[in-house]
Amino acid sequence: MASTHRQKIWLLVPPWVILGAVAVLVPLFAFFTWENVNRHMEMSTRLLLEKGEALIRSFEAGARAGEGMAWGSFQLQKLLIETAQQPGVDYLIITDEEGRIVADSEPDMVGDAYGADLDLAALSRQGAAQWRIVAGAEGPDTFEVYRRFAPRDEPYGGFNGQTRGASYVIFVGLNMAPVRAAHDQDTRNTIITAAVLLLISIAGIVSLLLALGYRSARASLSRVKALSDSLVEHMPVGIVAVDPDDRIMVFNDTAETLFGRTSEAVIGKPSSDILPPACLEMLRGLGHERPMIEKEFDCAIGQGRMVPLEVIAAVLRDDEGGVIGRIALFRDLSELQHLRKEVERSQRLAAVGILAAGVAHEIRNPLSSLKGFATYFRQRYGGVPEDVKVADIMIQEVDRLNRVITELLEFSRPMELKRKATDLAGLVRHALGTIEGHAREKGIVVQAHLPPGLPGAPIDPDRMTQVFLNLFLNALAAMDRGGVLTVGIARQEDDTLRVSVADTGTGIRKEDLGRVFDPYFTTKSSGTGLGLAIVHRIVEAHGGEIRLESEPGKGTTFTILLPIGG
Repeated sequence: MASTHRQKIWLLVPPWVILGAVAVLVPLFAFFTWENVNRHMEMSTRLLLEKGEALIRSFEAGARAGEGMAWGSFQLQKLLIETAQQPGVDYLIITDEEGRIVADSEPDMVGDAYGADLDLAALSRQGAAQWRIVAGAEGPDTFEVYRRFAPRDEPYGGFNGQTRGASYVIFVGLNMAPVRAAHDQDTRNTIITAAVLLLISIAGIVSLLLALGYRSARASLSRVKALSDSLVEHMPVGIVAVDPDDRIMVFNDTAETLFGRTSEAVIGKPSSDILPPACLEMLRGLGHERPMIEKEFDCAIGQGRMVPLEVIAAVLRDDEGGVIGRIALFRDLSELQHLRKEVERSQRLAAVGILAAGVAHEIRNPLSSLKGFATYFRQRYGGVPEDVKVADIMIQEVDRLNRVITELLEFSRPMELKRKATDLAGLVRHALGTIEGHAREKGIVVQAHLPPGLPGAPIDPDRMTQVFLNLFLNALAAMDRGGVLTVGIARQEDDTLRVSVADTGTGIRKEDLGRVFDPYFTTKSSGTGLGLAIVHRIVEAHGGEIRLESEPGKGTTFTILLPIGG
């Protein structure tokens, strides 16, 4: 009986209404899904092209520097091989305009032909980079970026057997497997989201028709509405819908988390009392000419909290085209922007590492000679105070340069850890004892909060001592007129050890906070800019995290989180 009743209810709804809703919504969502997928693919292509161009420019810079040092084909081939060892790079090839390989990340390929299907003579005269996708024989496809290889404006003669005026083309092959995997994942997520929204829209239309047209369908309407509400509430994006009177009628769980309000407190309230001005402007800008708006912007939420948002706003209409409300979808982009910054920072560090490994050793040999000559002249002219003073200055400057190069090499080498269970509190006490005399001379009070009974941490003691000493010395340098250095250790609920190093010094400017851990960034006149970059690298190698909080004139706090489980 109940089954027959349900069938009668559905028969009362004209089938063309459901078919019409599907016919309108499916192409709409399919179009937006297709646009979103294409946008992600274009972004991936642009990122790969930019990475390829960056690698080419990096290699050209190395070749240009090598030409100044009279490098031959062997050094250039070695530089090519080292450049091609970066993650995600399949190969690096340099050919002349006739297609003969003059340098290759696989040395056995030198002398073979490559690029016969391209107009290499024309490419050797063009500076703009081009790209293509090369099908892999057995593995994933390769994204190939190629253009003219020209380290400098005049003809390049760095390859044996080539004339001074020869022209070259460089090919960079990038592995597309990670990009394909990310693209496939984005496509799946986009399709799932579109499908869920499509189901919600269809269910909402059918529910409204049943509620408005037929009293006998109320039971079925309740079930459909419950399904729709459940889907909306658990969507991974914030959903806010307003009625024609600009009152909130939908406010899901994600929106509650984002705006810090509960749905019970906002349903039925004017949208102007709930939503930020930028979001209200988008909703009010919807109309016949602009049925949908999509924007990305930093939105002020709560008490001065800025959150990067992607907002999609659209008009909700009934079957007759009348406006029944407006809907906005909110997506928090904080994590995405953080990942983008990490990718950019990793690319910068990779470039620094490549240059460091190739240049640092070449600088050290001349420095040793300079120091030897300075020592010789100091001994030879020991009776002339002015000459002795000049020689001492030369020796001090050579030693300073040698320290910079040592830090540079340390930063460029792969991080190798010798882990063992270590009493972190004891390690901190030892480091504090090292700087205790310096702190006393500057009138700085050292406060240590090191509770007993902390579990041992699987760390490299020497590396972590380097981290603590660097942070302590930076804190002392920030407090010229005395102050307080506070060091504390505490165990967190997520099985991590939290180490905090706080000072009452000059602090760090807001615009410099994002650059503190970048190589060569320093505000000290005598600093190298590598200390905190190495600290960041050591903490990350331990699987930990380092955070920074600072306010100019009040001080700085570094917080290190280290996993107890290793």
